Amino acid sequence: MFDTPAGRFRVVALAEAVSWIGLLTGMFFKYVTESGELGVKIFGPIHGAIFVAYLAVTWLSARQLGWDRRTAVWAFVCSVPPLATLVFERWALRTGKLDLAV
Repeated sequence: MFDTPAGRFRVVALAEAVSWIGLLTGMFFKYVTESGELGVKIFGPIHGAIFVAYLAVTWLSARQLGWDRRTAVWAFVCSVPPLATLVFERWALRTGKLDLAV
């Protein structure tokens, strides 16, 4: 799946969303149940690394797949809200933005 720009983007977008879930779960246990911060200590750095990877892969994908500026900006904006990378990935797949420009 890592052999194409679209495949790399899809994997990293999914990983970014999953890391958000882990971080949000850790934050729930830290702040709501006050049962410790282990989840945040584990998922914070994981999410941070995957977030940076998502930004890099998005930049490369935008160049390789020929995205216009508006599409690229939305891909970057979707890195901030939890799980929005999945929404963008589904939209990009449906609209052909993850097809190689021929």
